[in-house]
Amino acid sequence: MSDVVVIGGGIAGLASAALLAKEGHTVTLLEGLPAVGGRAGSWQHDGFRFDTGPSWYLMPEVFDHFYKLMGTSAAEQLSLVTLDPGYRVYFEGEADPIDISTDLEENLALFERIEPGSAVRLQKYLKSAEETYELAKQYFLYTTFADLRTSATKAVLAKAARFIRLLIEPLSGLVARTVKDDRLRKVLGYPAVFLGSSPYLTPSMYHLMSHLDLADGVLYPMGGFTRVIESIAEIASDAGVEIRTSAKVTRIVTANGVATGVEYVDAHGAIQFVDADIVVSAADLHYTETTMLAPEEQTYPASYWEQKIPGPSALLLYLGVEGELPELQHHTLLFMKDWQEGFEAIFGDNPTVPEPASLYICKPSGVDPNVAPDGFENVFVLVPIPADPRIGRGEVDGDGDTRIEVLADKVIAQIGDWTGIPDFADRVTVRRTVGPGDFADDLNAWRGTALGPAHTLKQSAFFRAGNMSKKVDGLYYVGGSTIPGIGLPMCLISAEVLVKRLRGDTSPGPLPEPLAPQSQSQPRAQP
Repeated sequence: MSDVVVIGGGIAGLASAALLAKEGHTVTLLEGLPAVGGRAGSWQHDGFRFDTGPSWYLMPEVFDHFYKLMGTSAAEQLSLVTLDPGYRVYFEGEADPIDISTDLEENLALFERIEPGSAVRLQKYLKSAEETYELAKQYFLYTTFADLRTSATKAVLAKAARFIRLLIEPLSGLVARTVKDDRLRKVLGYPAVFLGSSPYLTPSMYHLMSHLDLADGVLYPMGGFTRVIESIAEIASDAGVEIRTSAKVTRIVTANGVATGVEYVDAHGAIQFVDADIVVSAADLHYTETTMLAPEEQTYPASYWEQKIPGPSALLLYLGVEGELPELQHHTLLFMKDWQEGFEAIFGDNPTVPEPASLYICKPSGVDPNVAPDGFENVFVLVPIPADPRIGRGEVDGDGDTRIEVLADKVIAQIGDWTGIPDFADRVTVRRTVGPGDFADDLNAWRGTALGPAHTLKQSAFFRAGNMSKKVDGLYYVGGSTIPGIGLPMCLISAEVLVKRLRGDTSPGPLPEPLAPQSQSQPRAQP
């Protein structure tokens, strides 16, 4: 077995460390911030407890599979509740919102009421989404792509023509052929944002996302994603991982083209060194490659990133609000009328902040009493904006950069206006903002993106950055920057794909549960 250093304590780093420790390796995890979690962090203030990033518990079977690999389960680690409705959507210029149920039949009936004849087409759409989702899990998500023949099965080849169309046609095109009502098109198109992209750029292959919310329902882990991160950190520690926080890695040390360890700065400012046979970076891939390695050691140098499309950044607001907010569900979406124009503002050649913006609101205090004091609501707001750190940084109590705080004021007013809460702004007692500059400075995010490289055709599946260095033996990558992609479930899968890479396992599907240590799991270079 080997000595392993994992850089970064987000969910991908924690999961990778846990799985590698279960494999029998000696694992040290280094996190630059004072606490683990990365984007899925936690912030407490005046009796409120906010998840700082992810808030949708999607692909629950992926979480359960990871836990089972480690010898436990989601049921043992988390208290999951079903949200009903799954989410609410307000539309600019429309008086009434629509609620998406946890029940498929109710959602079919909703579509039929809004657009007669659409229920049949939605059923066909969701059947395709489910089929595509299952094939993706079986053949494309859990693979290293080291041997493409393992994904070229009869089941996949039999649907090759349809898959090619799903890859070439944007999601917006498939949605437009399914429903005509503008509101319904937005409901089917918005999951592209979860992938750090636009429905006008994302391949329609990703219509599979609609299976997750319209057919499967939406869950919430009590305690939020803070509890999810805590559980994975506990599992990693129990497996033998040594977790060091306030340990900022500055250099991956190499000798003759082989990774030998890392240098980091500890909480006291002292430079430390950790020997390693295997180095795994769960940090932003751009940051890892361009700051921790010499130019001749970089597989993905600065020139590689010049041609890539970042996912959006975000304005985040953490709001403590006095009184109840029945107008908001646990998940609430506000969609601007001309949202194609909004996506063009974010992803176009001359990026600008959309005004008004489409945005997302999470109110966990409706089901979780521990995230807000009695008589108050916990409200998290995410506004997709261009990935540009120059837009600014946020702060507590309106002390962020002027552009960020002015935009936050507009968003707060928009929420009150669109959802029928005229005194919303006056009821805010706690306010913190986060902007693209914070993502760049605190998380070393490429161009200040909130998510990572967007899931466009040329940045998905085997076109996405691979999970091993081509220049440095023993150096590997996990997280949203690499395969399979963006989102907490994908980051969990990336940890498993790392294990398969180290084993030389080119099979396409998930590993058997629980994870059985393999004596041959050693660092090796593969094409």
